[in-house]
Amino acid sequence: MILIQNVTKSFEQFKALDNLDIHVNKGSIYGLVGTNGAGKTTIIKHLTGIIRQDAGQITVEGEAVFDNQKIKEKMGFIPDDLFFFSTYNLKEMSKFYKQLYPNWNEERYAHMVSQFKLDEQRKLARFSKGMQKQAAFILTMSTMPDYLILDEPIDGLDPIIRKLVWKYIVEDVAEKEMTVLVSSHNLRELEGICDSIGILSKGHMVMERDLDELKSDIHKIQVAYKERPENPYEGLNVLHQEARGTIDLLIIRNKKEDVEKVIEKNHPVVFDMLPLSLEEIFIYELGGVDSEIQGILF
Repeated sequence: MILIQNVTKSFEQFKALDNLDIHVNKGSIYGLVGTNGAGKTTIIKHLTGIIRQDAGQITVEGEAVFDNQKIKEKMGFIPDDLFFFSTYNLKEMSKFYKQLYPNWNEERYAHMVSQFKLDEQRKLARFSKGMQKQAAFILTMSTMPDYLILDEPIDGLDPIIRKLVWKYIVEDVAEKEMTVLVSSHNLRELEGICDSIGILSKGHMVMERDLDELKSDIHKIQVAYKERPENPYEGLNVLHQEARGTIDLLIIRNKKEDVEKVIEKNHPVVFDMLPLSLEEIFIYELGGVDSEIQGILF
């Protein structure tokens, strides 16, 4: 389990993380989302032991991460900004990784190189950005990590390679209970892969929920009445409401059965209720109700 509790970090006068909490269950895939500058990369650098927090605790398997070689040997990390030794090819880089990680799997490495069709003898500096991302993924997954930390892992990859990347990740989660934290702007892809989601804004957690539970509790509603009753949504947690002609458009956070009970008692002539996508939830939670956001939601 990954546990981040009350973590604060400032860089001079700028507070990058503000009393941040994150809980990632063992054997799960956790999606960390947020606007640019929300603090995603900063917390990832803390979690991987690159920098130390000013306050709070960061533990993996109950142990502090910073300066903990035993935990780091179990952790794979693919940053958004990749680094390789400029003169190394993929084969040479694999030998370097093998020296650092006791669980290195040579058989998996060879199989993945074949699947991704990369040239082991070509210098990594001459790879395209997408090929470098694939190389980093091959090297990291060949260490057989118990914990996988990914910062924009599919950025620059074509759809076929993205599918192959997620295939390896999902299989390792299922077969050896690997724990994954992934930060990405590709919300549609996260929606199909994650168990839990954390929405980060200005260094603090806006919302952290199981994805299925999150989507079942927030709904996009369209309602019309032959004769509109007074206070038709009383008792519901209406996050946003607007009228477009005779149609009421709403965002409501309640259980589906509670929403249906309140609205149907007034006998609407139109009643459509849909769960919001992760992208819509993200836009609503961080974008508020300005006109541009409304146009996207409805």
